[in-house]
Amino acid sequence: MYDSNENRSDTLSRWVTFTLADEVYGIDVMQIREVLRCPEISPVPGSPSYVRGIINLRGNVVAIIDTRSRFGLPPHELDDNSRIIILEAKDYMVGFMVDSVSEVAELNSSGVEPAPDTGSHGSTKYIAGLYNRDDGLLILVDANKLLSDDELAEIASF
Repeated sequence: MYDSNENRSDTLSRWVTFTLADEVYGIDVMQIREVLRCPEISPVPGSPSYVRGIINLRGNVVAIIDTRSRFGLPPHELDDNSRIIILEAKDYMVGFMVDSVSEVAELNSSGVEPAPDTGSHGSTKYIAGLYNRDDGLLILVDANKLLSDDELAEIASF
């Protein structure tokens, strides 16, 4: 029998999918400002190890985060597939380097499983949830947890 209450609570959300070290991640499209090919990145002496540098984006200085470093993954040379995802996180614009951007996926909220409780170390503290798709697991990232308030304030001063 058709249950209209169940279907009403099952909303669709859109996620931009990207890869890092052969894993597929997603960030809510509403948190993304734009996706760029990797421009020239200027290093910032004395910046934290996860900061790759800064770029000039139409007159705005934007800090670029090495997402692999942030997630504790091995380094990767930039190539033609590398992209920078410009996010709005807590009123700041920040760029996150990824290996590639794949698609915009529409996900049913009922299919999102909570993130596993593995403590707050490593990349697990950035995970908003998991979504099982036919082609594998999609790891959903909460952009607001990628950087702490202190880290955002530090990179905002570049």
